Amino acid sequence: MSSAGPRSIDAPPIDAPPVGLAAIERARGALAGRVSATPLVHSPSLTGRLGAPVFLKLDSRQETGSFKLRGATNALLALGDDARRRGVATASTGNHGRALAHAAKALDIRAVVCLSALVPANKVEAVRALGAEVRIVGRSQDDAQVEVDRLVSEEGLTAIPPFDHPDVIAGQGTLGLEVVEELPDLATMLVPLSGGGLAAGVAAAVKGVKPSVRVIGISMARGAAMHASLGAGRPVAVEEVETLADSLGGGIGLANRYTFAMCRALLDDVVLIDEAEIAAGICHAFHAEGEVVEGAGAVGVAAILAGRIAADGPVVALVTGRNIDPERHRAIVAEGGAA
Repeated sequence: MSSAGPRSIDAPPIDAPPVGLAAIERARGALAGRVSATPLVHSPSLTGRLGAPVFLKLDSRQETGSFKLRGATNALLALGDDARRRGVATASTGNHGRALAHAAKALDIRAVVCLSALVPANKVEAVRALGAEVRIVGRSQDDAQVEVDRLVSEEGLTAIPPFDHPDVIAGQGTLGLEVVEELPDLATMLVPLSGGGLAAGVAAAVKGVKPSVRVIGISMARGAAMHASLGAGRPVAVEEVETLADSLGGGIGLANRYTFAMCRALLDDVVLIDEAEIAAGICHAFHAEGEVVEGAGAVGVAAILAGRIAADGPVVALVTGRNIDPERHRAIVAEGGAA
């Protein structure tokens, strides 16, 4: 299932994205020594399946187990002294909260992470283990955001959104810079798509260096908020439901300021994959690539396996996270990909 592509929506391309190449290059300088430049590895198995060179960008190997460390760290580094003293708050589906907790601990900043009841227990405990204050609120990221808004208005904390923030977007974009500089003949980039911070940053980086690269957002079929919003031509609310790609859950915010416009202008297509296909991607990553990957991190691999990607040159699939519950991972692998 593929959309008609965000470029079919009545929206002219952004000549100067709200977050551009210069901001992403500044973020790379700020993050040097704090965030890893992760491996880009060739996948013989996926290359044989697709009939074009396929590479995996293993940002799942970041210290916190996901790409989110880039944006969270960049956003905290950009704070003034007063904001650092007061502390920060965020709503998260797990990985951003873990990354923010890690970065806040390193910088000695108070962090409050608000999570919904749908966030897997292993992700909740990982945030708590890093010293952040954890609050479980409601059954959606929107519910958790209500508590963040209260913390900002009543306690003076600074909100660090998981995606719709210029410094977060710029931090995530550093991933794209690493890829396009290491693989100059890149033709297609497959990016997990949720709130759009990663997709917006990576697309701005990659197209800023090489405009011909196709950037395709990959999301789960269940509750894909950015896909629904792109189809509607505006941010819309989508029910958040359980999915193997739990890190891709949540809305984009009806008052979205940055990522919706950037994704609408910079993404070339959006592909949706179902739960069985996500499970197959997790299994393939483990058996063929030797990587433990969570559902959200496996969607690019899954899209290739499902025959949803056409390529006329080298393809990179971003493998964005490994923070899957170990028992669930074992069950999926044992069952051969069954959700």
